[in-house]
Amino acid sequence: MVLVAGLVAVAAGCTVQYGTPFLIPALLADGLTLAQAGLLAGCPVAGLLGTLLLWGVAADRWGERLVLSCGLGLGGATLLVGALTLDGPRHAMTGLAVTLVLAGAATAAVHAASGRLVLGWFDARERGRAMAVRQCAQPLGVAAAALALPPLAGLGLPAALVALGGGCLVATALVIVIVRDPERPAHGDGQRAGSPYREPTLWRIHGASSLLVVPQFVIATYSLVFLVDGLGWAPVPAGRLLALAQVGGAATRLAAGFWSDRVGSRLGPMRLLAAATGLSLLALAAASLAGWSAVALAALLASTMLAVSTNGLAFTAVAERAGSAWAGRALGVQNTAQNALAAATPPVFGVLIAALSYGGGFAVSIAFPVVAGLLVPVQDEVSGRRAGSRGPC
Repeated sequence: MVLVAGLVAVAAGCTVQYGTPFLIPALLADGLTLAQAGLLAGCPVAGLLGTLLLWGVAADRWGERLVLSCGLGLGGATLLVGALTLDGPRHAMTGLAVTLVLAGAATAAVHAASGRLVLGWFDARERGRAMAVRQCAQPLGVAAAALALPPLAGLGLPAALVALGGGCLVATALVIVIVRDPERPAHGDGQRAGSPYREPTLWRIHGASSLLVVPQFVIATYSLVFLVDGLGWAPVPAGRLLALAQVGGAATRLAAGFWSDRVGSRLGPMRLLAAATGLSLLALAAASLAGWSAVALAALLASTMLAVSTNGLAFTAVAERAGSAWAGRALGVQNTAQNALAAATPPVFGVLIAALSYGGGFAVSIAFPVVAGLLVPVQDEVSGRRAGSRGPC
């Protein structure tokens, strides 16, 4: 039940943080440019950056239950207050941006705290699967946004904000009722001596997983508007199709977690999935530039599912490498690095797509999973297993 409550908590937070791209068609219809709409879509992620590490330190010190309930409660209240102050997107771009930044900063609590729950409640033989279940929250949250936000945006942005805030408050209540913090190990019991950042392995995992976030957010931000403007779909059925693709993305995360437990490796599967993501983006870019609509649609769906597949593997590898004493901080660093690139991706690629077309923007994104695959420190993990190490957890 703790894992289910954690899944719901992260899904509610991710709906806020990563669901705003589904408001882009409504923002464009109101007269904003694609770059302006992309900037608004990135505001919750920008809000994460200032608080992820702080929430991680708080989780290490005061526990997961308190951090989860405080973050989600503050995020939900912020969105409800923001909904009451908006007159409409044309006259409230600044107010909307501030609301989304603050909501993102508050709901950032779900990332490090929920990762610590998995680390504390599950042992190494089942941790990949448990973290995969936890990581399904992001695509499921985005799927909920894809279904709900386009029709709600037709009623006005306040309706969309009320729905997002209400989801956070429901998740807050569930956390308070169900979640219990795992027992903390005694000092020195299974904990790493000294900082894990004295070695390069964690830095390389952070770097690789951050690069893999770029194609994930290119697809998440511009898939709906690509279907509408590029392939002629209406917003509501396009949102439903993308919701199904996000459910498929949750399935790829589960499969990756089971795979990693079976082979006893997080980083080997991560490298292979990075390569598969690059190939799907290559097909998407080529089909978009050539005008092959059916192929572009299939490649878009494949890219949507593959681009999110590695997150659980990276989170599990980071938590295991850091150990229980450092897990909250390490996951805070992990999320900060990822979301720094995630926040920059929507506005930067909005400019690139406007200049180069959708196909050109997708082509640029191919470089990121290719470089990430080369950066994944697979050999460090293999060397650790040969030395008989099962990690510091």
